[in-house]
Amino acid sequence: MTVGDAAGAQLAASPGGRPRVRKDPLLRRLVSAPEFGPFVLLVLELVVFDAINPDFLSVLNISNTLTFTVELGLIALAMTLLMTAGEFDLSVGSLFGFAPVVMWTLYNGGLTSLGVGFVISLLLAALIGLVNGLFVTRLKIPSFLVTLGMLLVVRGTALFVTDGFPQRTWSAGEQWLARVLVGDFYIGPFRVYASTFWFIAAAILCGYVLTHSKFGNWIQATGGNAGAARARGVNIDRVKVSLFILTAVMSSFAGIISSIRTSAANPNSGTGYELEVIAMVVIGGTALTGGRGTIVGTVIGILILRVMRNGIVLIGVPGLAYNIFIGAIILGMMALHSWLERRHQAGT
Repeated sequence: MTVGDAAGAQLAASPGGRPRVRKDPLLRRLVSAPEFGPFVLLVLELVVFDAINPDFLSVLNISNTLTFTVELGLIALAMTLLMTAGEFDLSVGSLFGFAPVVMWTLYNGGLTSLGVGFVISLLLAALIGLVNGLFVTRLKIPSFLVTLGMLLVVRGTALFVTDGFPQRTWSAGEQWLARVLVGDFYIGPFRVYASTFWFIAAAILCGYVLTHSKFGNWIQATGGNAGAARARGVNIDRVKVSLFILTAVMSSFAGIISSIRTSAANPNSGTGYELEVIAMVVIGGTALTGGRGTIVGTVIGILILRVMRNGIVLIGVPGLAYNIFIGAIILGMMALHSWLERRHQAGT
């Protein structure tokens, strides 16, 4: 092909007969990526909040924002995989409160060491996730109904065991487990908690599993077209059950981290977290109907909502208005994702 031919291949006739340069396919792929819209929104948030209050990007505020991001973020990572497979879990918030109650009840009662209580609480969470998964896959009950019922069972159990009162956790700082999970240190002026590294490790692992592993292919196939996936030999029931267990364990792990950091194991902790976590995942670009998920997008979605919560307080907006902003962001991101999806299918 000559230079002229190559140049001519880049031109297309417009309706008026004038030549038109075709759009750069790299730019088009970038703009159509599900993470693009959330990333732009995150940048806008940072710019606007910093312009209104210069303390927004201070070292102290960044450290605090990252600290509070970890706990919901851990749940959102697991929820991304589960929603990519076409299911979701409404019991994550109740497990967030239940697991630390179990751990601290066993420890405060002298029944186990804190480490053993930690393991037992995660095993109970795995059992609850297994029950969720079996109800969905074996009994064919929608995950919405199954996990809604489990939410009430788990929350009610935590309240019954504790009589509605928080468990004593004041000795947490003396335990090796506390240092491993939430021990803090300084990198320059930044105060960093060990839980931040747990979140980073979980994000990297989940991202690798979803995009570079055979199991990740099974997850996407299960959510995209379960019948076709089953016909190609994918055990979709096993995939879903595994993800329900993972989500339950991650929710409990996050709750235990929170209980140690805040020195409080409250049976009501995590109330409403299930909807906020789903919002983070959906805002990040994961399809609510399954088949498409993005860990990078979820991390951006997590940051969007945590930055929003922190920013509106710093600029003087009442914290009670937070849900208004969440709802507006969800609607805007859904409209954007829908528009990009239509453009992608149209090939423009």
